[in-house]
Amino acid sequence: MTTKPEQSSEDFWVFGYGSLMWRPGFDFLERRNARLVGAHRALCVLSYVHRGTPEKPGLVLGLDRGGNCRGIAYRVAKSKRAETIDYLRAREQVTMVYREAWRRVWLDDDPQHNVQALVYMVDRGHQQYAGRLTLAEQLHYIRQGHGRSGPCRDYVQAAVKELETLGVRDKDMEILGERLKGTHEQQ
Repeated sequence: MTTKPEQSSEDFWVFGYGSLMWRPGFDFLERRNARLVGAHRALCVLSYVHRGTPEKPGLVLGLDRGGNCRGIAYRVAKSKRAETIDYLRAREQVTMVYREAWRRVWLDDDPQHNVQALVYMVDRGHQQYAGRLTLAEQLHYIRQGHGRSGPCRDYVQAAVKELETLGVRDKDMEILGERLKGTHEQQ
């Protein structure tokens, strides 16, 4: 019988594709650029807590099926396993819009090297799953959203900046970033 990754007593990996890229919030031993195949980053989750409310939802990133996603893989010490998973569950599973999963990710600086990583995939059956939205719909949610973690526009602008820093071209996110410039003065 094999041990499940979440029950292993070894170091483990966490894959970040949204705010975990610029604000992981947990201790790690190593930070590497990584690629997950079979899912893509999308602004497809209505935020009712961190970047919006049920009355005025914001919009945050989710890993949705299909394509691939470049992000960050963090190696976490085995001694921090339980603490880190508890932290991630409290942060990512507030409304259970994500499914916790273990997926293979490829580390960019060694394309032959892949690891199992903890990821948070969007649950397409959840009421907060927004699906594919038009640019105008995305901007509406981003501009109105403000939650426990602050304005939604700050989240999107931080994502655009981090993707730029990583050298990841995401035309849709870049367009949103451009459209959101000057939003602070308009509100």
